[in-house]
Amino acid sequence: MSRDTIIRVGPEPEPFSAPATYYDGETAMPHPVTLAIDLPLKALVFDVAGRTLRWPLSEIRELPDTAGGDLVIFHRADDPLARLVMTDRSLVPHLPDRRRRAPVGNRKVIAAWAAGALASVALIIFVLVPLMADQLARFIPPEGERALGEVTLEQIRGALSEDFEPVAFCDAPEGRAALDTIRDRLALGTELPQELSVHVLDHEMVNAFALPGGFVVLFRGLLEETGSAEEVAAVLAHEVGHVVSRDPTRHALRSAGSIGVLGLIFGDFAGGAAVLFLANQLIEAQYSQAAETGADAYAHEMLLNAGLSPAALGRMFDTFRDLDGEPPEIMAHFMSHPDLADRIAAAEAAVPGGYSPRPLLSEVEWRALRRICD
Repeated sequence: MSRDTIIRVGPEPEPFSAPATYYDGETAMPHPVTLAIDLPLKALVFDVAGRTLRWPLSEIRELPDTAGGDLVIFHRADDPLARLVMTDRSLVPHLPDRRRRAPVGNRKVIAAWAAGALASVALIIFVLVPLMADQLARFIPPEGERALGEVTLEQIRGALSEDFEPVAFCDAPEGRAALDTIRDRLALGTELPQELSVHVLDHEMVNAFALPGGFVVLFRGLLEETGSAEEVAAVLAHEVGHVVSRDPTRHALRSAGSIGVLGLIFGDFAGGAAVLFLANQLIEAQYSQAAETGADAYAHEMLLNAGLSPAALGRMFDTFRDLDGEPPEIMAHFMSHPDLADRIAAAEAAVPGGYSPRPLLSEVEWRALRRICD
């Protein structure tokens, strides 16, 4: 082989040249430039206004074109403002690091700010929102509380629906008349802050709950599992105790405030998840021990004023405790805080010596009540 023979290891790299538009990030004026690659320096080179700029290839990052998608946009990792805009992707093969993320600095500072943000959200949801809800509940006028209850009831009917139609009210005439008898009997001789509205929803859930504005809702499943009309009256009296103490109003305001904060954080501005959450919170409301004890005591007095035995409340607890299988939803509602045995004993102790209750419903009326959804 001749000593003058030249051995090529590979093809000569072709010089790179491409047009682009440069924006300095300080003014809106575009600067047409011609890009070239300095191989020894591994840099992108172009002239702007009489000066030569060099961008290291390893520092160039690609940005998404969020407008038309027909442009290729680059910037330097250490310069968040300046831009190079091209109409083709000829530069892309020369930029192996264009998708590389910038390293995260000050991790401890970021972690501290994140912890502070979480603590702030927790403070708002668990301290400030309940405090503000308790204060606000005192100033809501009766008509406003009534309107809140009506709107919430409709939301709950829709949230429980499985076919896009609100869950139906049960209004069979004979059953409705029997339910009105129980309601009127309890209300007789008891001063209520608002009109008492009692509804039965055609749903298999074994539960009952109170809403702001004097609304008490029973489910068909509850009537099917309850042992007597007196136990239904006891459930109703307990829920009325919550209504009189405005527990549902405070609970609704707390839930609405909490889901409002979470909606702002997670972007649920449409409110779909908020409605479902609020419905679930009100259906399975678990009040404080003081609220539950107060509702029990109110029910004892209300039952006595109606000529009914407070022991019916204890029998209601005992009925659900003795149900086989998975405890129904109402157990979580009524058993969340005070000890159940203590509440049964308190109901029995509330019966005066020698007390003789008056009958509530006839057998015919009781059967009609249980068939109110037919």
